[in-house]
Amino acid sequence: MARIIAAAMVLSSRAGLGFRVRIGHAQAMGRGRALWLLAVVAALETGWLLYPTARRVALSVEETPAARGRRLAGELGCFTCHGPEGGGGTKNPGSQEGEVPAFTEQTQMMYVKSTDDVREYILDGAPKRRREDEDYRTRMGAAALHMPAYRNLVSAAQVEDLVAYLRATSGQILPGQDDAAVAHGAEVAIEYDCFGCHGALGAGGVSNPGSFKGYIPGFWGDDYDELVRSDDELRQWLADGKIPRITEHPIGGWFFRRQAVKMPAYGQFLPAEDVAALGAYVKWIRAGSWRSKIQ
Repeated sequence: MARIIAAAMVLSSRAGLGFRVRIGHAQAMGRGRALWLLAVVAALETGWLLYPTARRVALSVEETPAARGRRLAGELGCFTCHGPEGGGGTKNPGSQEGEVPAFTEQTQMMYVKSTDDVREYILDGAPKRRREDEDYRTRMGAAALHMPAYRNLVSAAQVEDLVAYLRATSGQILPGQDDAAVAHGAEVAIEYDCFGCHGALGAGGVSNPGSFKGYIPGFWGDDYDELVRSDDELRQWLADGKIPRITEHPIGGWFFRRQAVKMPAYGQFLPAEDVAALGAYVKWIRAGSWRSKIQ
């Protein structure tokens, strides 16, 4: 009897050992799966964080001087005083105007005579000719808010980016009246605020989450050339808000559908002659005869 009990105890011990071995193996496998899952999650998170950088390296991401200048203006606090997108409206007690001037809608013509004046406003708070004017100094001294001097805070390249942005958004870069279609297109673009999405004078760079390059393209360079390969494609973009070459592409179509901001189909709202005039104006911007005016 004792031998039977001893044998039973040995078998029970071996069974328990086997059970524990199986439990240990299962736990090890569970830990392995958990570690693998954590590694996948970490890789996905890392990839998501690095996506903008990887996209910038892998793709031909375009950044115009004016787009950089707009971003820098935000970082330097320009919109704090000059209003959202430089539209003005901030009260300035004691000043002659009563508020901080805008730098949009052709307001700059009352303060600057050239791009050199713009540079001096950025670097020294005002052009030398104004700083040496006693009446100007008296008026500025009476105002609550004063234009800062950024000379020791920005690089030479940053100054040029700011100048490009300020001139592009000034509303003073306009086509001549010799081409009626282009001139009318400029009026339509301003009326429907095309530059609110496409950046100052179509400089691009406005964020568009979910899009292929992460921003709304401009009209200045390679982005435009990639998206518009013919006059007919330009007409389709303006009239229909899309072109088959992009929407029917397996990758391009996926990004087009998921992007947050989509091009309106202006053909549903505007006469055909207005759409054609917009096309002529966009082509005028792309041609770039105005570029010397922002440098």
